[in-house]
Amino acid sequence: MYIHLFGALTPTGEALKQQLCSAHAAFVLVAYSRRNPSLLPADFSDPGSFRPGGEPGAPGLWISFGPIWLLAPFLQQLALEHPERLQGLRGVIACSSSSAFTKRFAANRFDRELVARLTTAEDQLIATCQHLELPCRILRPTLIYGRVGSYVDRNLSRLIGLMRRLPLLPLPAHTGLRQPIHASQLAAVTLELVRQFTTSSWVPQLPQCIALGGDSELSYAAMLRVLQQSLPQSDPARRCRLLSVPTRLFYAAASPLLLQSPKAFEAVLRIGSDLSGFTPVHQVLKAKPQPFPVLPLL
Repeated sequence: MYIHLFGALTPTGEALKQQLCSAHAAFVLVAYSRRNPSLLPADFSDPGSFRPGGEPGAPGLWISFGPIWLLAPFLQQLALEHPERLQGLRGVIACSSSSAFTKRFAANRFDRELVARLTTAEDQLIATCQHLELPCRILRPTLIYGRVGSYVDRNLSRLIGLMRRLPLLPLPAHTGLRQPIHASQLAAVTLELVRQFTTSSWVPQLPQCIALGGDSELSYAAMLRVLQQSLPQSDPARRCRLLSVPTRLFYAAASPLLLQSPKAFEAVLRIGSDLSGFTPVHQVLKAKPQPFPVLPLL
């Protein structure tokens, strides 16, 4: 069975490659990139140039950690114009984002357009797979973090960078819940779906779109405190003081952002929102929960 991996140059893509090499010798990995010459070329904007690697017509699965709004039309155009290049394809596992529903009621245009891109792409991908009579699973992870190899996330690593630069970080007295997921956990869930596929045991209770989070639910403020404590003693981020500010005063102080950047203001507002309640990793893997944070971080 060939594993055709798109988005290989991401923390999750790197984690998947490592886990495949260490535990899944029965699979042959074919990794693609639009910019790394050491990998096979695959440009989602140019389906006509795509040539699948591996033995022609051999059974394989597509796994994508690339932008789903580019993957969906890429697969659709291949199915319509070059179906011979999909011979042997047995299923698709793609990564979307929990933003597809957590930002549905955003006030700013950028987030609303993001939701539209995500949900439209999900529907398009599912429709194409149905046309091809292929099983499809879409993962909607929340707050991916962590380092794998030389690749680092752009979520919690930015918060750590902010705490390294600031002596004081104000936060509202009430902060909402988060359920961060390490890139290696997301890769492990993907491999579990591969295992289920290859043994013809798609778990019936799992929906086609799986909202996925880590094994710990904790408040935004608690998440930052735990991050600090997990860093080396010499890390300057540990010296940043997290200052609790009355909630109304905090948002009143942030209100000028509404004129300067509605997107940034809404991001501040989300500090108080509960963005959790997703399917935890251990439930899919049927394994012992991993407390936050899963290492390595940076």
